[in-house]
Amino acid sequence: MEKQAKTLTFGKMLSYGIGIFGIQMLVGYINTYQSQFYSRVLNADLMVCAVIILIAKVLSSFADPVIGRLIDASHFRSGKMKPFVAIGFLPFAVITLVMFLFIPFPNDILKYAYITFTTVLWNILMSFVDIPSQGMLAVLSPSAEEKNSAAGISNMLKSIGLIVPGIVVPIVCMITKSPDITKKEYLITAVAVCALAALFVVLMLTSTKEVIKSEPQKMSLKVMFKELITNKPLLIIFMINILGFGRNLAVNIGVQTAAVVFKEGFSITLFGSTIEFAGENLQLALGIGSSITSFIGIMLAPIIAKKLGVKKTFIIFGIYGLVTSTAYYLLFVFGPDFCRSFWGIFIGQFVISLMFGTHGYAPLVMLSDSVDYSEMRTGKRTEGLQYSVLTLSIKLANALSVAIGIFIVGLSGYNANRPDLIDAKMTYTVTAAYWLLPGICVGLSMLPILFYKLDRPEVRAQVKAFMEKRGEKAGEG
Repeated sequence: MEKQAKTLTFGKMLSYGIGIFGIQMLVGYINTYQSQFYSRVLNADLMVCAVIILIAKVLSSFADPVIGRLIDASHFRSGKMKPFVAIGFLPFAVITLVMFLFIPFPNDILKYAYITFTTVLWNILMSFVDIPSQGMLAVLSPSAEEKNSAAGISNMLKSIGLIVPGIVVPIVCMITKSPDITKKEYLITAVAVCALAALFVVLMLTSTKEVIKSEPQKMSLKVMFKELITNKPLLIIFMINILGFGRNLAVNIGVQTAAVVFKEGFSITLFGSTIEFAGENLQLALGIGSSITSFIGIMLAPIIAKKLGVKKTFIIFGIYGLVTSTAYYLLFVFGPDFCRSFWGIFIGQFVISLMFGTHGYAPLVMLSDSVDYSEMRTGKRTEGLQYSVLTLSIKLANALSVAIGIFIVGLSGYNANRPDLIDAKMTYTVTAAYWLLPGICVGLSMLPILFYKLDRPEVRAQVKAFMEKRGEKAGEG
């Protein structure tokens, strides 16, 4: 019996995680560099871009439940998730590439109309790929333990995928020997990340198999809305992401933050060639400091959750993030000069970023449990709907993050083409959005999880018994 339950091998977990890594590279590239590209290359106003991105993400979010409904109503031999990833990835990659093409618009009306249209379209196509790719986790194995392990691996690779573009861009600048990120560097990076992502997604699709099958579920909008209201675990996950919107600010305004805190920049000599790093290119330093500690946190989160449960683990990381981010920001503003130096900033970023350990892991595990629990309670398995709610909450949270982050940066007076305007007031304003606000949001996101009950031993035992019985029936069939 136990041998039959072990359907998700480490190799398949890794293949799944690599596919998620590829998809998130594209998401990370847009989230990190979209507004900077518009500001520097297209000479667009940051405040206007903030409003456009907010409106575009909110408008496109209405497509998420529709996509979830379409997935749940589908019936393919290869499963209900993989076909949508296969169909949606190519147009998603193409629109990502297109968004980093330089177009000399004759006037601002056409420029902002183009930005609005492509941003809305990108977000819809992102959901068309992201919902089923995240939803695959719930159908790869009937074992909660296996899915939790897969969630840990995929969350680790997802987090790395989001920050990889911030490392690739400076490397491209080193190759082209450009101290600035110009339209050429943006395009080269877009081609590179899209090509790599395609390879990783193909690996995921060819190396994994959906083993949990379910009948198509055709839901009316009324039934869908009722599901959202009555499914308490789903509502908790939704609120965790909304209240914790600021956790994404480190990605969304990392380039602008690097530009103000590393105003002077520096140059290094390698193999007899001198390479200059501009302020915005030193986002690499912030990214490395963040990625190392985030990686440690991501590795620790599943281990701690296995001992204490997802709920307590999330709270521990949340308290840590609130305390460390507040403390470091105060040190940055009022502390000694070292706190504002390159190494002081690197160390501060290194310490703070541990709070992101449960950022993606906890909601993913909670939602996988919610899908199983909901099936046990109602007899209906609605991965598409429930994962569409996850991506909806992530998209709305990201909309708030991008809009508020860019708005604060714009309010500070930041201009990508005017580094001479950077002063102490601007620096402290931008870093408040980069360090302080994420910690506050992490603290707020702890509140909904206080009401989460699916990690109670008696509930987990009931769900486990149900899924084992379900597996037996599927084996007999």
